[in-house]
Amino acid sequence: MRNIALKLTYDGSAYHGWQVQKRDITVAETLEHALEQIVGHPVKLTGAGRTDAGVHAEVYIANFRTSSSIPSDRLPLAVNSRLPSDIVVTKASDVPEDFNAIGSCLKKEYTYRIYNSRIRDPFLRNRVWFYPKHLDESVMQRAASFFVGTHDFAAVRSVGTETKTTVRTVHYFTIARSGTMIECRVCADGFLYNMARAMVGSCVYAAEGKFAPEDIPAILDGKNRTDAGPTAPPQGLYMTKLWYEETYIL
Repeated sequence: MRNIALKLTYDGSAYHGWQVQKRDITVAETLEHALEQIVGHPVKLTGAGRTDAGVHAEVYIANFRTSSSIPSDRLPLAVNSRLPSDIVVTKASDVPEDFNAIGSCLKKEYTYRIYNSRIRDPFLRNRVWFYPKHLDESVMQRAASFFVGTHDFAAVRSVGTETKTTVRTVHYFTIARSGTMIECRVCADGFLYNMARAMVGSCVYAAEGKFAPEDIPAILDGKNRTDAGPTAPPQGLYMTKLWYEETYIL
């Protein structure tokens, strides 16, 4: 059996996240059905991480095993012809047997986009968090800096997925404005359920004066979800970068 890694990008607006579910349409289910038509047998995809309903991916990696002899460089065009236009496979690579899209991932970057304008933009619908009240990005950055490092992130995790530990390492969390767009980029060795969105929500709370940026360490130490800011809406979140030792897959 061959192990194939797929690089893809998708607009998550129409999907209930990545992971296959019983009732709702997901990205993984849609991609598996398209692949099955190509390789001629059932396919089970392993994805780089769970993305929630409405969340997007500019870069995403998934892998599957197949007995098909179709050359990997022909797979993208073949599978894209059977996919809806909001999911696109950009590359396929044969990878070692032990490669696993989530287990082999060294770190991940998410980017959260806030459209900070009094007037909404219809072309950004389902692409950003429209936030009409002015936000001070310098205050948000001060708050973000306190998340960097190795901490217990239970205070910014939503209940839903059990994990062995809530300790993670955040490598960077940068917030920058370009005109009316605020981009929040956070990189970590792994993310808890809704962690990135809750971190962004906490930075927005700090900018609103709900608590001071310097309160973040105590909030993390308290491990109480209600002490942190709200979970930012899903449509502003994008998976934007992944790191693997097998760099040729990206």
